[in-house]
Amino acid sequence: MQDDIQAFTVSENAARRISVLLKEEQEADNKFMRVAVEGGGCSGFQYIFKFDSVKSHDDLVFEKNDVSVVIDEISLELLKGGTLDFTEELIGSYFQVINPNASSGCGCGTSFSI
Repeated sequence: MQDDIQAFTVSENAARRISVLLKEEQEADNKFMRVAVEGGGCSGFQYIFKFDSVKSHDDLVFEKNDVSVVIDEISLELLKGGTLDFTEELIGSYFQVINPNASSGCGCGTSFSI
């Protein structure tokens, strides 16, 4: 289990932005950011970012600055060694996964292949 906890990290920027978004969210009590991987997108797999309040038995929790990010075991296999980050650029701001397992990705950064 300790290996899984170190298998994914949350950047300071991501934790800060999640905290802001949760404060703006109505009924934010017990909510957390869920990161998942699903089949699809232009490169084969796509990242899913959403707020959730229900944890499953196969979820692992990654914490940074009192913010929780939850990833299911299957998604974690594709995200191991990765980092959730939040980027602000002129073209917009967005969450992204810096994923060392991805061999290629699409231009918008929401999908990848292995």
